[in-house]
Amino acid sequence: MNDKTIESSTDTLHRIGETFFNVHSLVTLVICVGTALLLGRLIAAILRRAVNIIGARADRSQNLRTVNRLRRYETMLVLSIALIRTFLVLFSLYFWWLLDHPNGQPTALIGASALLVVLISASLGPVMRDVASGSVMMAEQWYGVGDHVRIEPFMDMQGVVERVTLRSTRIRGLNGEVIWLNNQNIQGVRITPKGIRTIALELFVTDLPAGEKLVAETNKRLPAGPLLLVSPLEVVETAEAGDNLWQITAIGETAPGREWLIENSAVDLIKSLDEERSKPIIAHGPLARYADTEADKRFRRTIANARKKVTVKRRVIKKPKTARARKRSS
Repeated sequence: MNDKTIESSTDTLHRIGETFFNVHSLVTLVICVGTALLLGRLIAAILRRAVNIIGARADRSQNLRTVNRLRRYETMLVLSIALIRTFLVLFSLYFWWLLDHPNGQPTALIGASALLVVLISASLGPVMRDVASGSVMMAEQWYGVGDHVRIEPFMDMQGVVERVTLRSTRIRGLNGEVIWLNNQNIQGVRITPKGIRTIALELFVTDLPAGEKLVAETNKRLPAGPLLLVSPLEVVETAEAGDNLWQITAIGETAPGREWLIENSAVDLIKSLDEERSKPIIAHGPLARYADTEADKRFRRTIANARKKVTVKRRVIKKPKTARARKRSS
């Protein structure tokens, strides 16, 4: 029995060797795979041109919904590049087999497939794990091209997503660095809404017009730009907090990672400008906080639901009448 098994295995390996390791078969394989790679590069160049056109349209649009829709199209096209190139390579292998082995024996085909699986498992295991992780993330739409993300568990790894494939993700940091990351190493993603940080300053003053002027003077001394202060501080709400006391709420926007421009620099500037006045007007603050509108809506709803009281309906249990009570009622 063992001799037969060994003889059968040896025969299978011999057939596999004759199938793969001959000059004609190898030349045909190289031509098929090379043609698939060239065709893949041509299609990738065309799709990348379409990606650039869509990206330019998204940059020109002022409608946030349109921008998000175009970004989804851009991400889908970038992903399709990797899928098409992979499909072309696999199809070239299949075409090579049909072309070079039209009458290939099933035993040799099964043995060749088994050998190919072993080779792929041994040498392409990490790549397959990257592809599996990337497929899940893309199916669940974790992020897309143009999103500002922070990668977990790497707290210092953040930037704008420039390219997404099933195997890897390319990120452009605020300092200009290009970061390549294997998808299997991404454990979580923090996405910054709209790619900016919205921060509010709460300021309590004794003179409302002077307090608003203080905010305007602070804006003149803060550096502006797409990587710095995206939008200057704007007074969005004022309210009387007491006798001769007003609360001013000013909101500004910064690039992610540059929150210190408002949290530290703007706060210090407001205090410094107020101290230069002959009569300071700041009674309390400024206090910095995040001011994302969507987060405010979600937490307001959560708090409102948490404060609801459980209403319990009281049931009135009627006791059965005694014999004396039944006699009285009759």
